[in-house]
Amino acid sequence: MSTSNAAVASTNAPLERAYKKVFWRIVPFIMLCYVVAYLDRVNVGFAKLQMSQDLGFSETVFGLGAGIFFLGYFIFEVPSNAILHRVGARVWIARIMITWGIISGLFMFVETPTQFYIARFLLGAAEAGFYPGIILYLTYWYPAHRRARIVALFMSAIPVAGIFGNPLSGWIMDTFDGTHGLEGWQWMFVIEAIPAVIVGIMVLFILRNGIRDAAWLDENEKQLLEAEIVTDQKHTDSTTGFRDLLKSGRVWAMCAIYFCIVMGQYALTFWMPTLIKTTGIVGNLNIGLFSAIPFGCAVIAMNVIGRSSDKHRERRWHLIIPALMGTVGFAAVASFSDNTTVSVIALSIAAAGVLTCSPLFWSLPTAFMSGAAAAVGIALINSVGNLAGFVSPYVIGYLKDLTQSTESGMYVLSVVLAIGALLIWLTPAKLVNR
Repeated sequence: MSTSNAAVASTNAPLERAYKKVFWRIVPFIMLCYVVAYLDRVNVGFAKLQMSQDLGFSETVFGLGAGIFFLGYFIFEVPSNAILHRVGARVWIARIMITWGIISGLFMFVETPTQFYIARFLLGAAEAGFYPGIILYLTYWYPAHRRARIVALFMSAIPVAGIFGNPLSGWIMDTFDGTHGLEGWQWMFVIEAIPAVIVGIMVLFILRNGIRDAAWLDENEKQLLEAEIVTDQKHTDSTTGFRDLLKSGRVWAMCAIYFCIVMGQYALTFWMPTLIKTTGIVGNLNIGLFSAIPFGCAVIAMNVIGRSSDKHRERRWHLIIPALMGTVGFAAVASFSDNTTVSVIALSIAAAGVLTCSPLFWSLPTAFMSGAAAAVGIALINSVGNLAGFVSPYVIGYLKDLTQSTESGMYVLSVVLAIGALLIWLTPAKLVNR
């Protein structure tokens, strides 16, 4: 090592030690929170294997109910994130988790389509603000050039929830079916709701609102980290009002890109068990185990590509390529829906692509927004983009009822992701490559 390089390494050593502390104090715990959140959000896809038949729900009813979650999410997300920015992440995230845990458990009482729709809407309203709140929270600790890797690690919770949650859901439904007169899907909702309440209470004792509140950092470490954030925010807009954001073509372009990504993401998580079952796999536990394979591939892809994006400080092509992987994967699933091996490989490619897009996307808007503008802007982009969570399951359910096949729905997703890739390519590199 040269003298100059040694000097740089020596200068950076205290800062790197501080970031190591931040990482181990924050990232594993918020990943746990998101695993619990995602499990409660999408376990309805697994419940469908029994629930639709027991309650007589059509594919359209199920798809509409799955999607209504995102209407509640859309309505309450911006105010929720604004409140979090004012009162702090610790109290607000705890409130979110405890509330949605209680509502998720109440799904065991659903008997009619109307009750299903109401419960899904309330769950979305309760959970609104959690995901964008965490994205905002990470901007309090990490500058833009460190953020893609951290967000990718945080969002690894999605495939981790699939890897462990799908087999767990299948096991619960098979094992507890008929116990004390309750169906397997009813037990699944109750059992999987409990961790949300427990972890929500833990948030109050573990999370800190920001660098200044972290008792586990010494004063020198706090100053080093705060200096990094201040320097980073010189390149961002922290004062833009909500009306200005609504008029910003840049923000609406981000909404459109995220909408395309979310279309693929929730089609994957809601319909994966059904797609696996269609290939001929029987038994809820077996379906869960096969569903874990694509999520395992996604964990690897998310973190490898996230690290590469930060290392090269390049954002667009690190998003375009995964989006095109999703395009190819969904098209292949549609073409070989009766072949288990090919379908699982295609779903693995789609999962690796689509789920990698989700964390890397946030390196785009957070590269030009911070502070109050980021609090509102992130929530706005996430809420509009997540309307795809309403559109995606409903459209696929409707097309499945119409054609008695998921093929047309998969082709639609391929086209949507290709459009998303085009919109990313049209984003100026100088705006986001930091």
